[in-house]
Amino acid sequence: MKIGDLLKRGIFSVSFEFFPPKTEEGEKQLFETIEELKTLKPTFVSVTYGAGGSTRDRTRNVVRKIHEQTGLNVMAHLTCIAHSRKELVEILEDYRRMGIENILALRGDVPRDRPDFRPPEGACTYARELVELIRERFGSYFSIGVASYPEGHPESPNLEWEIRFFKEKVEAGADFSITQMFFENRYYYDFVERCQRAGLKVPIIPGIMPITNFKQIRKFAAMCGATVPQHLIEKMEPVEDKPEEVTKIGVEFAVRQCEDLLRNGVPGLHFYTLNRSRATLQIYSALKDHVPPSGTHLR
Repeated sequence: MKIGDLLKRGIFSVSFEFFPPKTEEGEKQLFETIEELKTLKPTFVSVTYGAGGSTRDRTRNVVRKIHEQTGLNVMAHLTCIAHSRKELVEILEDYRRMGIENILALRGDVPRDRPDFRPPEGACTYARELVELIRERFGSYFSIGVASYPEGHPESPNLEWEIRFFKEKVEAGADFSITQMFFENRYYYDFVERCQRAGLKVPIIPGIMPITNFKQIRKFAAMCGATVPQHLIEKMEPVEDKPEEVTKIGVEFAVRQCEDLLRNGVPGLHFYTLNRSRATLQIYSALKDHVPPSGTHLR
C-alpha cells in the first residue's frame, strides 16, 4: 500500500520506526517488538539506513523479512550521499522486485569515522536529487516520503532556508513528510503554517520520540537541534539514572504532547521506537480514546 495514497484519502496514520540490529539477539528483540506493536494495526512501519550507507545490507534484509513474514506495510529509508546513482537504482530495483512500494528519501549523514569522505562522482548530494532520480527512473511506482525539520536542519541558517529546501523536495515529487523528533509542539505548528503559506499541501506527520533514556535523548537532541523544554529537563535530571522513573515521566510527557497534536488535527503519529515496544504501547494505551483507529478516514 502506498502511504501517499492512503494519506490523500484522509486516512489517519499510525506508524513505527525501527533500525536494523547488528546482532542475532538484537534481531530477535526487534521482531518481538514488531509482534507486540503489530496488534495496534499500524498504517506502516519504517526501517532506517545508517550513515554513509553503512547498513545497506542489514536494512534490506530487515525490510524483506518484515514484508514477507509479518504482512506489515514497510517503508525503506534510503540515503544517497554515499552511493552512486547506479547503486541507488540497483537498490530501488531490488525493493521493487520485493514488492516494497514506499521509500523515505534522505540525503544521509557523512560517516563520522571518515573525515576525508567525499561523495562518489555524480552522486545525489541532496535529498531533492534522490527524489528526482526515483521519479525519473520509477515514475509513480514508489510513494516517496521525505524528512522535515520543525526547528530547522542543523545545517540550515534559518527557517526560511529550511522551507525553501523542503519545498524543493516536495516539488521534485515527494508525497508526504515525517518530521524530525521535537518536544515542543509550537515548533511543529509554526513549521506547518510556514509550509502552508509557501503553498505546500503535503501531509506532514509529526515524529514522536518516547523518552526512556534521558542521557541518550539529550545527545540525540543536541545532534539534530531539537529543543528539550526546561521543565522536562528539571523533572528528568534528578532521576536520569533511574530507568523506571525516566520512562514514567517520558510516557506522561509524550501522552500530553500527542493529545495536543491530535486536538489540532495532525494526519498521523510516527513513533521512534528504538526497537522497543513498551513505552510506545503505554503511550498508545493512554491515547486510545483520542487516536482514530489506523485506517480511519479523517474527511
